[in-house]
Amino acid sequence: MCSKYILQTAGFDARFPYTNQTRHCFQNYTDYFKCIAARGEDFAPCKQFKRAYHSLCPNEWITKWDEQREGGTFPASLEP
Repeated sequence: MCSKYILQTAGFDARFPYTNQTRHCFQNYTDYFKCIAARGEDFAPCKQFKRAYHSLCPNEWITKWDEQREGGTFPASLEP
């Protein structure tokens, strides 16, 4: 079976060497939206943040955070 998707796990991040990956997940989510606000969705380094948070975060969290962003109640600043 051939798939057009390549599954990858997020790589090592020196900011989180021995910690629970929850913080890593949240940080990559916020970094992605800050990055696209500053540089646009087509900026390649932004895509790395997106791949990382999709790999690390449960889908339920992503859905919840997306709803909070759209509703203006997200608990962190996403300004670059």
